[in-house]
Amino acid sequence: MSKIHNFSAGPCILPQEVFQKSAEAILDFNGSGLSILEISHRSKDFVAVMDEARAIVKRLMKLGDDYEVLYLGGGASLQFAMVPFNLMKSENGKAAYLDTGTWAAGAIKEAKKLGTVDIVGSSKAENYSFIPKDYTVGSEYDYFHCTSNNTIYGTQMRTFPKVDTLMVCDMSSDIFSRVIDFSQFDLIYAGAQKNMGPAGTTLVVVKKEILGKTGRDIPSMLDYSLHIAKESMYNTPPVFPVYASLLTLQHLENHGGIAAAEIRNEAKAKLLYAEIDRNPLFETFCVKEDRSLMNVSFKLLDESKKEEFDNAWKAAGINGLNGHRSLGGYRASLYNALPIESVQVLVDVMQNLK
Repeated sequence: MSKIHNFSAGPCILPQEVFQKSAEAILDFNGSGLSILEISHRSKDFVAVMDEARAIVKRLMKLGDDYEVLYLGGGASLQFAMVPFNLMKSENGKAAYLDTGTWAAGAIKEAKKLGTVDIVGSSKAENYSFIPKDYTVGSEYDYFHCTSNNTIYGTQMRTFPKVDTLMVCDMSSDIFSRVIDFSQFDLIYAGAQKNMGPAGTTLVVVKKEILGKTGRDIPSMLDYSLHIAKESMYNTPPVFPVYASLLTLQHLENHGGIAAAEIRNEAKAKLLYAEIDRNPLFETFCVKEDRSLMNVSFKLLDESKKEEFDNAWKAAGINGLNGHRSLGGYRASLYNALPIESVQVLVDVMQNLK
């Protein structure tokens, strides 16, 4: 089988070791004679998986026992509602949101159903081509919500603001890709399929002390405290995605952790952006200072060469390069497991386009 260079924005590329171990577990998990797909989530073997999957997150993030880790269903989109349910006060609730893209806008839409939402910064009028920076967030808000990386538009928050309230971050598409002081956040969530595992589970990391203060009667399945009390197994968890996510995080930990991944990711992004800046046929959709290390969104300036370019990158074994349907162009997702050799293949194709 020829090598496929997977630039898909999600579900993401994963390490080959994860595929191999996952495949083995599908046939026989831990020598039990049962598949990971059929094993009881209450069995000793899977409880051990869940415990380690939660523990490794805190190790990688360097967080203490004041934080809890959950693996939930529903995707990051469910968190758009869970966050305000758990953090926005039932009376006169008010939250601040940073509008940096489609998914941030989705989170804003859901929060507005539960209280007042102030958009403290937005780049929507400029087609989300930059990250707003000139804004303040005061103590009158129940929390501040931001999206660290915007997969569609190729922008990324390189730094985070100091706010006088709780800070919530959707890290779906760049989690574990760069060194961050994770303790500055009170709640982090991320759909696994963008950088840490297959589709089907969502990671939530939350500081315990912030919960239970809204005065809301929260539906059980949306209540972080209830999921914490049941050790992330209030209902049947997404067993296989949790296991594959654990394997992915173990691979990350065994290969230098987040710091080493950041070095590799910066090298990949530097290689591709250098070609885009050098080549007059290509241009990014966003300003240079806010370019993402994870998702490089770019366009071909000469549309007459589109068919030639598309045929060339497909012939080179490249997959998943088409941009999001709402933006067009192209998008190269440089997630942790993507080797720099794949980026070089794309760069070679771009250089050969005349």
